[in-house]
Amino acid sequence: MSVLTEVLSANEAYAESFGDKAALALPPARGFAILTCMDARLDPAKYAGLSEGDAHVIRNAGGRASDDAIRSLVISYKLLGTKEWFVIHHSDCGMEFFTDDVIRGLLASSLETAALGSDGFTDVGEGPGAREGDYIDWLTISDQVESVTEDVRRIREHPLVPGRIPIHGYIYAVSTGRLIEVPEATEVGAAR
Repeated sequence: MSVLTEVLSANEAYAESFGDKAALALPPARGFAILTCMDARLDPAKYAGLSEGDAHVIRNAGGRASDDAIRSLVISYKLLGTKEWFVIHHSDCGMEFFTDDVIRGLLASSLETAALGSDGFTDVGEGPGAREGDYIDWLTISDQVESVTEDVRRIREHPLVPGRIPIHGYIYAVSTGRLIEVPEATEVGAAR
């Protein structure tokens, strides 16, 4: 069952009360960007106190510093003037529940949605699956502190990222809504 009707109805209500939002400037008013996970339990606007137009929010599975995420951060800085960045992963992340080998195996069996049971993910679909050369680096997570630190380091060391931009590392606790600093990551990301 599609949610299309619900989405379009919600959009209509939103558009009716859109007000002066069309006048918001293109650059983010508060001058920062957040790289975080796509997990539906995270609402960066709420946990970071954002309103529309305040900040750039870049989301992907795990909130990882992929090439595309770094591309977005560089554009955020170079063309739209952000001066500070946050990398925010979270507890109980789905990216901790599998490895690259697991997802490769599931995709090799079929392209259908897998099921999560007490023994992990299992494929319930029928082939064909992915071909050998179709795989990417899934950037799975085995340790949250390590992954936040690794991502901040990857961004910090990228040749297109200026040293003067501070990059903060945090883990969002899904059980409390609190941001917990990862000191190792923030140290790596300190402005130079």
